[in-house]
Amino acid sequence: MSDRWNPSVTVAAIIEKDGRYLLIEEHTQEGLRLNNPAGHLDPGESLIEACARECLEETAHPFQPQQLVGIYQSRFHRAAKNGRPAEEITYVRFAFTGDISHPIKGQALDHGIVRVLWMTLEEVRASAASHRSPLVLKCIEDHVRGQRFPMDLIHTDLSVWNI
Repeated sequence: MSDRWNPSVTVAAIIEKDGRYLLIEEHTQEGLRLNNPAGHLDPGESLIEACARECLEETAHPFQPQQLVGIYQSRFHRAAKNGRPAEEITYVRFAFTGDISHPIKGQALDHGIVRVLWMTLEEVRASAASHRSPLVLKCIEDHVRGQRFPMDLIHTDLSVWNI
C-alpha cells in the first residue's frame, strides 16, 4: 500500500445571536462563497482550540466553544481548471456552538475573507446555492433543532501539544 488516504479535519463555529447566524463570505477557487467560520485543524492544537482560532481569524470575534453540535463527513470534487488537476477531498467537520464576544477593533480578517454577516435562518436557507458546502446549512439546521453534545465527548491527549 503506497498511498494512505488522509481526510481533511475541519472545525466550524455555529453561532446564533438574536435569531441570526454568523457567517463569512470568502473568496474560494469556486468564486465567492458563504461559510460558517471554519477551517482546518493545525498541528499542535485541539479541536476546541482550532475552532476558537478560526472564528477569531475569520470574524475578529473571540469565541469559546461550549458544546458540540455534530460531527460531519462530506466529499468534495473539484474539477480540473486553469491547469490544476481535478481533486477529491473528504472532509470530517467538528461543529461547535458557544459564546462569542464583541469583535476586536482593528483585528484583521484572514486572507480571502470579504465580510462577516449575521443572517436569519430564512436568509441562510435562501442562499444555499452560494454555500461553500452543504454542511453550512446542515450544521445550522442541527443547531436549530437543539442538537448538542457535551464537550467531554472529545478527549485530546497531552501528546497533541508535545510536538
